[in-house]
Amino acid sequence: MTRVGREYAQALFDLARDEGLSERILKEMELVDETAGCSSEFLRILSAPNISKQEKCGILDNCFRGKVHPYVLNFMKLLAEKGYARSLSECCKTYRELYNDFNGILAVKAVTAVPMTEEQKKRLQAKLESMTGKRVMLSPVVDAAILGGVRLDYDGTRVDDTVRHRLDTVRSMLVNATL
Repeated sequence: MTRVGREYAQALFDLARDEGLSERILKEMELVDETAGCSSEFLRILSAPNISKQEKCGILDNCFRGKVHPYVLNFMKLLAEKGYARSLSECCKTYRELYNDFNGILAVKAVTAVPMTEEQKKRLQAKLESMTGKRVMLSPVVDAAILGGVRLDYDGTRVDDTVRHRLDTVRSMLVNATL
């Protein structure tokens, strides 16, 4: 995470939290990130040095005025004016992390070989919540390459109890074995 992404996201989060708007701003930031992420051309235009700051702000006004909170619109304008438009996605991600941390939410990606049932999701979520003491936001992902089991990714930690991981461990032990 760059200094720019951290500082700008922190400032927006502090303002939104103080105004009681942190959840609304989060949803709108994610919408903006998704919209901008779908069009690399959009960020290229907002980052172009040959387009004036006024024109960039006009583009943002045309696209987002009345659709997002003025704080979000002004945030995007500030990034564009300062030449940091390409940091928008990073700012959105950092805002989400700040929001989660403040609200005691732990984002967990659960990777399985086949889709989990609703019951399995609920049980895993409840187990993780009891272990961590946080509210868990579970994001299930299917990856047939893991063959079986589950891999959990959260807070920079990976808990890997997959068949693929076990096979790789056995392979490594056999390759490194001295006979």
